Amino acid sequence: MIQWGVWRAGGVAVPLAVSHPPAELEYVIRDAEAETVVVHPDFAAAMQAVHLPPTVRTVTTDQAVGTAPRSPLPGVAAGRRAMIVYTSGTTGKPKGVVTTHANIVAQVTSLVTAWEWRADDWVLLVLPLHHVHGIINVLSCALWAGARCEMLAKFDAEQVWGRIAAGELTLFMAVPTIYGKLITAWEAAAPERRRAWSAGCAPPRMRLMVSGSAALPVQRLERWREISGHVLLERYGMTEIGMALSNPLHGERRPGFVGTPLLGVDVHLVDEAGRPVVRGETTPGEIEVRGATVFLEYWRRPEATAAAFRDGWFRTGDVAVVDDGAYRILGRSSVDIIKTGGYKVSALEVEEVLRTHPAIAECAVVGVEDPEWGERICAAVERRGEADLTLAALQAWAKERLAPYKIPRGLRSVPALPRNALGKVTKREVAALFAP
Repeated sequence: MIQWGVWRAGGVAVPLAVSHPPAELEYVIRDAEAETVVVHPDFAAAMQAVHLPPTVRTVTTDQAVGTAPRSPLPGVAAGRRAMIVYTSGTTGKPKGVVTTHANIVAQVTSLVTAWEWRADDWVLLVLPLHHVHGIINVLSCALWAGARCEMLAKFDAEQVWGRIAAGELTLFMAVPTIYGKLITAWEAAAPERRRAWSAGCAPPRMRLMVSGSAALPVQRLERWREISGHVLLERYGMTEIGMALSNPLHGERRPGFVGTPLLGVDVHLVDEAGRPVVRGETTPGEIEVRGATVFLEYWRRPEATAAAFRDGWFRTGDVAVVDDGAYRILGRSSVDIIKTGGYKVSALEVEEVLRTHPAIAECAVVGVEDPEWGERICAAVERRGEADLTLAALQAWAKERLAPYKIPRGLRSVPALPRNALGKVTKREVAALFAP
């Protein structure tokens, strides 16, 4: 309600992360040049620790909702700035991604069409609202379609399973980390609870379950299918572009693939020189996107905005291949593509293999600067139970499954991999684990 009030008054909405520490909240408020911060009473104490500029006023949600307009409301043009969402900031300070009302309409309608949202849909929101996955894919699509969006204050696996088991939901969208936690809870539950929870996933009532915002391990996709009967629909998008690619609502969903371009979105691959990859070839290339869904600018960063585009195409920095018409993400060109000994290695590919090791519950693979190899492949792992794992043992196991140049040369066991608010592993922090 507050966000729509801001828009109707001609303002720009900047969603804040309730999980962020005061310093990060202060950074966003200052960088966005916010004039007003609207605070729910539950977060009033947390906001007191944020050092706001003297020009910024604080308004409670009750005050905002209970205040009548003091002047005529302006007309709101489609090209007007509507929202600034800050990127997760895996490198450097987060940038404010500015979208217009027209951008948001395009992002929402492409998904409403592709996933056939309807007024009798009921979705459970378990995602943060300072990312497009929660605020666009779930909340805005539900409101656009006239559907019901039920929100949880925070994620709790048993509570989510309880809502699924109630048999009222038609849609569920989450990140791979959440599906992993739901799987863990299901496996720890008594047989009768397992049956009830799985029954809540049954079609036709539960018609669609979606995963995104990070790569979905194939092993997790298969396990979720065993538990729920659903093949998770994977899609691909970014803060800057909304969603660009999606597996089909009807038809085959290929594990490890993120589908084809959504309606109104142009997507192509380019090589390192910026030349389009020839259609029909399985040559890797950087994904570039253009269309009405693509953002307007990075807030107060004209140089960064200019650098993000090439001939009208937004440069995602993600590398993919097209196989039989569908896109498969190989990783970030700067993070997940490791250049070692003259080879290019997909960190995501190595991670998929390592996750099949009986002692590894989760892992992240990074490239670490090395004078001999350029970059050496290193793996940080969360061990399964009390299982022991040494680098030598891992390398011996990997030799049977990976090319020699793809085998990790460094290993760190950690209690939990570093992640951002959406559960995406922050690989910059993982790489720091291997610093000399």
